[in-house]
Amino acid sequence: MAGHPAQHPHVVVHAPALDGSRRVTANDDNLGVASHLDDVVEFLRLADLDRIEVEDDDIVEWQGGGPDDWPGLSEHHER
Repeated sequence: MAGHPAQHPHVVVHAPALDGSRRVTANDDNLGVASHLDDVVEFLRLADLDRIEVEDDDIVEWQGGGPDDWPGLSEHHER
């Protein structure tokens, strides 16, 4: 394992899907599909990665928007 300390896996919150949900992975392991920031926190806790601060850009890579971006989910309530 070159260059990646064991205590900091590569965590990715992927770009939002059409429904606003976001897939969460650590290294190449699928942790789940989140519909809210709290889901991301829970997935990391279940994977024993709860020492990671999910809003820390150095550890968690947010694709297609940051921790406050959950497009599509709030619009569903307005229809």
